[in-house]
Amino acid sequence: MEDQTQQEQAGPAVQKRIHDSFDSQGLMTHLGARLTHIGPGRVHIALPARPEVTQQHGYVHAGATSAIADSAGGYAALTLFDEDSEVLTVEYKINFLAPAAGTHLEAIGTVLKPGRTLTVCQLEVFGVQGDGKRKLVANGQQTLIRVSRPAE
Repeated sequence: MEDQTQQEQAGPAVQKRIHDSFDSQGLMTHLGARLTHIGPGRVHIALPARPEVTQQHGYVHAGATSAIADSAGGYAALTLFDEDSEVLTVEYKINFLAPAAGTHLEAIGTVLKPGRTLTVCQLEVFGVQGDGKRKLVANGQQTLIRVSRPAE
């Protein structure tokens, strides 16, 4: 059974802010990634496995896997901050545990410790098969810095 925090949805204003920011990311658009869950301190991103994101053996490339993990953590942190805040990744470490195979990957970013300046997130990436079977293919940890939104 899933933890309630995994199912809880963020409010409409937070959902819109996260969607708007995500939609403006050229890399996520280029990769074909999409948001599948936005909750307080938790974001899921799906990436379809297609030839354009694979490496030479047919698995999803580590760069694409890392990119969706990084974005999931960043957006998880952003759900906890006010609309005048943005986040930037300070550092992250990711371990690849198995080849990234499946019909799609699902990255889950979860805030472990929110802070006024620095926030730490857990990163998980699962390979998901057509029948819904999931396998953890990567996990990591990320530190983000909270910054003021640039004036428009």
